[in-house]
Amino acid sequence: MFVSLEGIDGSGKSTQARLLADALRAEGRSVTLTREPGGSPGAEDIRRLVLEGATDRWSPETEILLFTAARRDHLERTIRPALVRGEVVITDRFADSTRIFQGITRGDLSDTVDRLHALMIGVEPDLTILIDIDPRLGLERATARAGRELRFEDMGLAFQAKARAGFLALAAGKPRFFVIDGHGAVKDIAASVLRAVKAVLG
Repeated sequence: MFVSLEGIDGSGKSTQARLLADALRAEGRSVTLTREPGGSPGAEDIRRLVLEGATDRWSPETEILLFTAARRDHLERTIRPALVRGEVVITDRFADSTRIFQGITRGDLSDTVDRLHALMIGVEPDLTILIDIDPRLGLERATARAGRELRFEDMGLAFQAKARAGFLALAAGKPRFFVIDGHGAVKDIAASVLRAVKAVLG
């Protein structure tokens, strides 16, 4: 099974991905926990290029190419081998993030994203958990974290609000999405995530 967790910056999806992996492992399942951009050595190199530096470092079009290159390497070296081994793959972000952050937040590039995805990736998760949170709270959480990977957070509140609206619209049109309110206690959100995954896993 291939599961992705999505949401705006600061939504808590990284924490929930880790807790989900821990819960499934405790039940005896083999799990690969990974992330995007990244998840393979080459993709981690690209991660530093796209998440660090000035907000205008790359155009949206260039970002689409960089994220797709990272995703292709991630798919080849991490995701597909784990699925072949019969593992549950949990990824913190996948193609839906590119559909939102590059496809709609800074112009209408959705068709470009979708065509490149179909050509180079061609895979969707079995289940996508969207953790929905107020953009102001998400941005406060994200900017409070120490580190250098703040390029998208530095694009501001309006950017995050547009991303949230995009994620919700995308989820409304795709049955693989399960939307969870991200404002509750971490343990309660984790329980909701696990229930959604187990309903699909059987």
